[in-house]
Amino acid sequence: MRELFPGVYAQNGLFYTRNSLKGFKVHGEKLLQDKGSEYREWNPNQSKLCAAIAKGIKHMPITKESKVLYLGAAHGATPSFVADIVGSKGEVYCIEVAPIAMRDLIAVCEKRGNMIPILADARKPEDYEEIGSVDVVFEDVADPQQAEIMNANARFLSKGGYALIAIKSRAINSIEEPAHVYAKVKKILAEAFEIEQEIPLEPFEQDHLFLVLRKK
Repeated sequence: MRELFPGVYAQNGLFYTRNSLKGFKVHGEKLLQDKGSEYREWNPNQSKLCAAIAKGIKHMPITKESKVLYLGAAHGATPSFVADIVGSKGEVYCIEVAPIAMRDLIAVCEKRGNMIPILADARKPEDYEEIGSVDVVFEDVADPQQAEIMNANARFLSKGGYALIAIKSRAINSIEEPAHVYAKVKKILAEAFEIEQEIPLEPFEQDHLFLVLRKK
């Protein structure tokens, strides 16, 4: 088992995190035993963050003990891998607006002490401002205002803090060419962030661009 980044591992072309709750699966992932530790297989076809890792992300700002604001936590699959990475001394604030998804998310969070479910709209960060400052903001929402949402949530980052966003061009504009959509999104994000890396997510996700951002 080779450690790519703190808390992120690879073996035989597959990706893993060390399972912080032995035997517990979130979405049927395979478990691997290696030298007394249990690892969960992280599928890049099911996680945009893992896809970015598979496509060669240069700097992984989510690390051990990180405090992460996760926008668009859905049913909790990728947030649970983030929770594995940050460990018991880290925290993952899971923002989700859909009540049905929240039920599944709460079930995952109840098993992991470092995941906090918050039923809220990521477009209204004032509704969860009590979380305070974080080290990383991660956004994975299907919304035409993805860039504006990220800029609004930049309030939780100090200068130099990192953000990660998976731009879904078809969710922003289903007709316009993805390259044009990306250009518009990057222009809006430039109000608050510098872009450190751009990662097309094909073949794992079509018409998606992953950005590593740093707050100005």
